[in-house]
Formats: sequence, C-alpha cells, structure tokens
Amino acid sequence: MSNAKINPDALLMQMRAMAAAAQNKTTSAATNGVQESFSDLLKQSIETVNSTQKEAERLADAFQKGDANVQMSEVMVALQKSNVSFQAMLQIRNKLISAYQEIMNMQI
Repeated sequence: MSNAKINPDALLMQMRAMAAAAQNKTTSAATNGVQESFSDLLKQSIETVNSTQKEAERLADAFQKGDANVQMSEVMVALQKSNVSFQAMLQIRNKLISAYQEIMNMQI
C-alpha cells in the first residue's frame, strides 16, 4: 500500500476543471452546428448494426469455405458482437415505441 495522501482541494480543482472543459465542448459543439439530429444518430446506429452483421456473415462464410486466415474463435466473437448489437438495437426500438405510445396517449 502507498502512504501517499490525497489532497482534497487539488482533487476538487481537477474535477471542476474537467467539468468546465466538458461544458465548453458541449456548448461549442452546439453553437457550431456540429450537433447531430436524433434521426441521424438512429440511422448511424442502424448502419453500424448492419455492418457488424455483414462482417460476421462474411467471416462465417469464409470459415465454412475453409479459409486458413479465419479462426473459429474470430467467427464466434464476430457472431456474438452481431447478436449483442442487434439485441441492443431491438431494445432501443422497443423503448422508442413505448415512449411514442405514451406520448400519443397523453391528453392535451
């Protein structure tokens, strides 16, 4: 164990500096028009899931054809990544549908 003592004031100053830096990044991105719309983020997420699935399929096909450069473990990891990303996207879709239904049921 180390006998070094933590200086609470220095730690607090570092935390405040990091918070200020994060705040400046957020506000500068929003004012520069860099902020992406929700639909763009959703589209990008769907494209990422699609590319993950295509890569897993490509690796599985290569392994089945006997490609010596593709290992079984590599194929299994790619398939699991594909499955996890698809399941995450499915859960996001379910939450979006639920939120939409809740909004539509609100009284004005």
